[in-house]
Amino acid sequence: MPDDHLHVAVDRGVEIPVPAVGEVWAVGAVVLNPAGQAFAQKRSTDQRLFPDCWDIVGGHVEPGEHLLDTLAREVAEETGWRLLSVRRLLGISTWTGDDGNGTRHEADYLVTVDGDLDRPALEWSKHSTYDWFGPDDLPRLKENRAPGEHLIHDLIAKALHDRPGAA
Repeated sequence: MPDDHLHVAVDRGVEIPVPAVGEVWAVGAVVLNPAGQAFAQKRSTDQRLFPDCWDIVGGHVEPGEHLLDTLAREVAEETGWRLLSVRRLLGISTWTGDDGNGTRHEADYLVTVDGDLDRPALEWSKHSTYDWFGPDDLPRLKENRAPGEHLIHDLIAKALHDRPGAA
């Protein structure tokens, strides 16, 4: 799906980094439903990175791929939904996984999608379940995470707090 980013609306002022040669990047998408809850899926127990942990939709940027193309591809692959717009940048982080693939940069966004939010088409080979998280559900996002490893929790908390129309 090359150049999918040409069909995705991006709100004014949203930063979309351009990876430097040799940098490894990943992207993440926080999707909210009409009730203001955030979507997360639990990684399968056999996943090398973060097994049995809650995660947002996302994945690695292929060499030469535009970050928005990756975002659109990952949303489609992991949920069956279509990326419509990028509302805001939730954060850029740098982390090293325990898979031996070195340092990664990650850009995470609050997005809107088109599709049946009640029936995501999960990649069952990579994920075991999904759920929608409101403010009272945030502690569950820390399940099976190492102490201090709260990126997903913090991203979803920020998306819920800063969502468009939030008081």
